[in-house]
Amino acid sequence: MPEMTKEEYTAFLCEGTRTGKLATVREDGRPHLVPVWFVLDGDKIIFTTGESSVKAKNMRRDSRVSLSVDDQTPPYSFVTVEGNVSISENLNDMLYWATKIGGRYMGEERAEAFGKRNAVKGEFLITVTPSKVIAYKNVTAW
Repeated sequence: MPEMTKEEYTAFLCEGTRTGKLATVREDGRPHLVPVWFVLDGDKIIFTTGESSVKAKNMRRDSRVSLSVDDQTPPYSFVTVEGNVSISENLNDMLYWATKIGGRYMGEERAEAFGKRNAVKGEFLITVTPSKVIAYKNVTAW
C-alpha cells in the first residue's frame, strides 16, 4: 500500500464531511470508540464534546487517543492519528472552533447557529496533538 505524504493526509482529513472515529481508554482499560466531527488547526485535530460524555471522562483521566478517518469507496484510503489531548473550557475559543466545525458538517448557512449551540458551559474544546500518523492511499489498487 502506498503511504500518503503529509500534504496528502492533511488534504484527506480536510476533504468533505468525513467523520472521525475516536478511541479513548476507559478506566478499566477497555477501548471506547465514538464518531466525532472535527477540523484541523495545522497538525492538530479540534473537536468539542460534552463534559459528561464517556469520551470526555476518559480523556480527563487519560489523555491518550486515536482517531481514524477512512474513505469508504474504492480504492480506499485511511488516516489514523495517535496522540494526546488538551482540554479547554474557553468559550471564545470554543465558539470559533465549533463554528468552523458547523461550517464543515452543517454548511456555512448553519455554522453560526451550530457554533453558538456548542460553545456553552458544560462543553469542552478538545485539541489532539499527534504523536504518530499512519496514512495509506489506494489500499486495494493493484
